[in-house]
Amino acid sequence: MTKLTVRLDEDLYARLGRRAHGAALPLATFCRNVLAQAADPQNRYVYSSNDEILSASIQMLTILATFVGQQSPKALEAGMAEARALLAERGLLPERSGS
Repeated sequence: MTKLTVRLDEDLYARLGRRAHGAALPLATFCRNVLAQAADPQNRYVYSSNDEILSASIQMLTILATFVGQQSPKALEAGMAEARALLAERGLLPERSGS
């Protein structure tokens, strides 16, 4: 295996680290997967098998959130706050300026 050395600013390094953590992968493995995706000669998306699962999950959760919001807006608000906290913890939300 060939070794590649790349210089990154601290912010990009931290964001990559959060994404790798969220994917339950070591940073090096995550970065290799990202580079493999960028260099795929057939322009396929490396994680395409997860796209269908993600799409179905989004649809089901949207239906559930709509129902909960109609039944109890306060419960929906609390659940969304918890979801935002979990997503932010995993680096899946952009950082807010001024926070």
